[in-house]
Amino acid sequence: MTQMLVHYRTADFAAFKAAFDGDAEDRGRNGLSLLQLWKAADGSAWALFQVSDAARARAFVSGETTAFNAQAGVTTDFHLLQTA
Repeated sequence: MTQMLVHYRTADFAAFKAAFDGDAEDRGRNGLSLLQLWKAADGSAWALFQVSDAARARAFVSGETTAFNAQAGVTTDFHLLQTA
């Protein structure tokens, strides 16, 4: 089972959350299903996704999310993980 852990750094969590919620359909088309979203004390967020297509998910998060990042004012780090 492949999962992706994404760290979203943002100065405005409310703006991020609105953009994040609006991006659900695009994530789904690119192989990502949200399992959990956490808000950290510093206002950043962490998301855990189930990945059905690792290549599409990696391409989406690393390059195709430019519009989302600009809209939400975030930077992201992501890690693809396998169940051990």
